[in-house]
Amino acid sequence: MTTAPLRPDLARELLDRADQAATGWVRFVRDQRDALQLGSRDADHAGAKILRRILADHDWPGQRLVGPDGARAAWQLALHADHDPDFQRVAARLLHRAAQAGDASVQHWAHLHDRALINSGHTQVFGTQYRATADGIETHPVREPAGLDTRRVRVGLPPAATALAALRTRLSTTPIRSGIGDTVVLTSLAGAA
Repeated sequence: MTTAPLRPDLARELLDRADQAATGWVRFVRDQRDALQLGSRDADHAGAKILRRILADHDWPGQRLVGPDGARAAWQLALHADHDPDFQRVAARLLHRAAQAGDASVQHWAHLHDRALINSGHTQVFGTQYRATADGIETHPVREPAGLDTRRVRVGLPPAATALAALRTRLSTTPIRSGIGDTVVLTSLAGAA
């Protein structure tokens, strides 16, 4: 049985902002047009600003504070704050602490940790981040690839090949929903950065 969040007002704010950002990302992934990317970026900046305020006031907004949906929305906002890698790293540390305390998803932390690493110029650890290339979707480089599936199992993620196949299928056959499964980071669209 799920208990009501301590701060339903924060949960609503996070959910509204995440929905706005998700709409921009869906259009961007589907259409891959510069104008839509800019619109998505505006929503990402606004979402990060709200999340930054919430983090300062409450630490990571975990499930006890904002409920499971609000916690997912907070994760999505942090995940899409690519414009501010320092903020993503701070958010990842706070999310990790919340996950260790049982108040947040360890899978969410793995995604955000990988995203923060990539946006800081490092290789990812859990293989959750992807990029579009002229040949399709591929995994961003991974640190110590031989141990990837072992690390993924430790945080409750499916094997890397299974996740990539599911992502490719999802991108080709169904509407994209932000925050479901592994995350696509479009760093190279048909040769454009």
